[in-house]
Amino acid sequence: MKPLTCGKIDTSGAERYAHGGDVRVLAQHAGCEVRELDDFSASLNPLGPPSWLERELARAALDVTAYPDPTSRDVCLAACELYKVWPTQVCAGNGASGLFPVAVRAAVRDGFQRAVIPAPSYADYERACELAGMRTEFFPLDPEQGFAPDFRELESRLNAPALIFLCSPNNPTGNVLDATRVRELAESHPQCRFLVDESFADFVPGMDRLVRKRPDNLLVIHSLTKFFAIPGLRLGLAFGAPELILPLQKSQPEWSVNVAAQRVGASALRDLPYQAATRAEVQRLREDLELGLGFVPGIRVFPSQANFLLCRIERLGQNVRPLFEKLLSQRIAIRPCANFRGLDDRYFRVAVRTREQNQRLCNALEVYFGLRKPTRVVKKRRTPAIMLQGTCSNAGKSVLAAALCRIFLQDGLSVAPFKAQNMSLNSFVTRDGREMGRAQVTQAMACRLEPDARMNPVLLKPGSDTGSQVIVNGRPVGNMNVGEYVRYKPRAFEQVQQAYDSLAAEHDVIVIEGAGSPAEINLKAHDIVNMKMAEYADANVLLVGDIDRGGVFAALVGTMDLLDEPERRRVAGYVLNRFRGDPRLLDPALSSMVTMTGKEVLGVVPYIHNLGLPEEDSVSFKAGEHGISVAKHETTVDVACIDLGHISNFNDLDPLQQEPDVTLRVVRTPHELGQPDAVILPGSKSTVADMRQLKGAGMLAALRALPETTILVGICGGFQMLGTQIADPLGLESGEPGPENIVDGFGFLDLRTALAPEKTLQRTLGTHLPSGHGVFGYEIHHGRTQPLSQNVVPVLRDTHGNDLGYGLPSGRVWGTYLHGVFDDDGFRRWFVNHLRGIRGLEPLHADLGADFGLETALDHLAAVVREHLDMPAIYRSLGFAEQASLLR
Repeated sequence: MKPLTCGKIDTSGAERYAHGGDVRVLAQHAGCEVRELDDFSASLNPLGPPSWLERELARAALDVTAYPDPTSRDVCLAACELYKVWPTQVCAGNGASGLFPVAVRAAVRDGFQRAVIPAPSYADYERACELAGMRTEFFPLDPEQGFAPDFRELESRLNAPALIFLCSPNNPTGNVLDATRVRELAESHPQCRFLVDESFADFVPGMDRLVRKRPDNLLVIHSLTKFFAIPGLRLGLAFGAPELILPLQKSQPEWSVNVAAQRVGASALRDLPYQAATRAEVQRLREDLELGLGFVPGIRVFPSQANFLLCRIERLGQNVRPLFEKLLSQRIAIRPCANFRGLDDRYFRVAVRTREQNQRLCNALEVYFGLRKPTRVVKKRRTPAIMLQGTCSNAGKSVLAAALCRIFLQDGLSVAPFKAQNMSLNSFVTRDGREMGRAQVTQAMACRLEPDARMNPVLLKPGSDTGSQVIVNGRPVGNMNVGEYVRYKPRAFEQVQQAYDSLAAEHDVIVIEGAGSPAEINLKAHDIVNMKMAEYADANVLLVGDIDRGGVFAALVGTMDLLDEPERRRVAGYVLNRFRGDPRLLDPALSSMVTMTGKEVLGVVPYIHNLGLPEEDSVSFKAGEHGISVAKHETTVDVACIDLGHISNFNDLDPLQQEPDVTLRVVRTPHELGQPDAVILPGSKSTVADMRQLKGAGMLAALRALPETTILVGICGGFQMLGTQIADPLGLESGEPGPENIVDGFGFLDLRTALAPEKTLQRTLGTHLPSGHGVFGYEIHHGRTQPLSQNVVPVLRDTHGNDLGYGLPSGRVWGTYLHGVFDDDGFRRWFVNHLRGIRGLEPLHADLGADFGLETALDHLAAVVREHLDMPAIYRSLGFAEQASLLR
């Protein structure tokens, strides 16, 4: 670390007016980046600026082609609203430091020749007087009296006209003045002018503000930069009688407050929730910091009501310089106070920072002063994590997450997927009988891992527009409406954290998937899946946009605009997904993204046709993208899937879609049905409601009118619909329990289903009895289905001899609870060839059919994404320098 002057300072030179907060110089001497420095030298709001800051700055940029309002009208009106003053009693300036010289020059013009300044206090008071040629004298604040001002001594200096400087809370002591006493003093000395600095007053809850009630010879200067953490914008306010304010307005340059400062200042003054949250949090942080510093031997901490604490080294012969340099070598910057008149080189000031930063300071001081022995603390590195968030649902996050999982695996890393909360009716049952989202199953396969419910600890399965079944760690915990789930979310997030920590401890890197968009401002307050999860995992974020939809650049910029500043810092860059065309056409836009947002586009991934991976949810299915009615072969069989309002586990159809001689199409209305070779009724989360909807739409009549050559298959909920009756005595779907809750099914099979509260969750192996082929999959259902007559026969049976499905002896109609029934290549080829035989077509040899294993598809996906993604940049963001260097 380079030496930095900070000890006994020659107060006759320019160093007399040095300030804290010069983070660039401090970081340079500490040998670190500015962001790596814990800066306690500048007393700014530890919460950081309001979340809307960047948005207001962006809007201000639209106004820079015109001169700013010379009167800062909107800022002043916002100040009037907040502090209950008249517009003629306030003016804005270029920071409090910019208003002090203007106020002093105005006092000089009014005949004041001397100033009385407390010591210690802000050095710029003296500087403003020196520049204006005003004589200064000082009245001391006794440290043994806690730096409380002696008003009797002050009053003894007021026999002749003088400009009196006061500061409340005082900088650097943090003392708040008795406002009533100040008013009395000003009223009893009308020949004097009082200038009160309330720059830190907003931090003090319930403070009696002179800004509101003051005598006519009292002027208040207030800073917005400290409380709102915007020192780079420079904005201050002056409050006083009109005869004091008008000269200040005339003395300032015409446009002393720029457009950005005016816009941000007006919004800041109106942001009452931010102000209240700051006061409450800063008070807690200051009290904790004061308590922590109080345990450190060798220093005295002076009480303060502001967002900083003044300290003094009590050990004989010691001063601040060695401490300052030692802390700076540890990337901690404090504020030496020797250049405050009235303080010596034993004093230093520390700002109130975040809880973690405050603790780090206290630990460092305890070591320095011998309370604890220095130990080499080896901090366990948090498992690196990369998170994919999107500008919208179905932007391709799941697929890109699977690609990264396979890429990391190929590069020799132990990797696992994670999604805190999934809303999908498309679920999977793990080996230990737990339920999780299918997207994380595919991602687990990309990692060559057994699917684990920890990878998706919260699964929501919508049963209506306002309610869902809530599954935590693979087990149902109940059905909740939106309000109930919002109240439950804190408990859910505890389970999410535990699941993540457990999973992350077992792997080198975690690939996390978000949900929807992180910029849904109506949901951010109780978010557990996007930026809150990224913060917990300390994950860098790749923001994914679907360029195939159009408007991707607006979506990316708009998303960034709606994020809070700490959230924007987490974004490592953008990924444009599903691009069709020549990437060179994107060049102007890509460079503009850096200019507009400061973030780079780290990849343009092309549209990958025939991807061969399961979809996460029904968005693509509902949009008609799941199956396209285009012949793949001269002689294909036509398979129609009936769309349902609450369709679940539609991935059961993916294997059929891969077959070269199958045209799979989604049917939504009876006139679309036609005369297919097979009709599949898929799973449903609300079987009764979907069945009633199909009946009302005329779909049942259309199904009954199909020719005898059409095979009708039902899976899970679709299987239940094929039966004669569905009983719901407990009101699981109807909402009202009662023995009369019996609904007529479609009547294709003589079966009765009784809905039960116990949920069957299990992986299953079995046999398709007519063909003798093995089948495998999983069961997720609440119902128990039994034959009512000999007119139905078992068609599938598990290895324990339990029936998995029933059908007509002819084989024309059959159903099963087994999700994934078509995943086995042998059985699927038998099924398709059976349809071909009914049509009079020759069977297709098994070697010409599809191989539904996902390994080839995952490797292909990884190869494409690796080629079009800046993997060295991603590895660097994760801290894997070796992998990054190998890929250069």
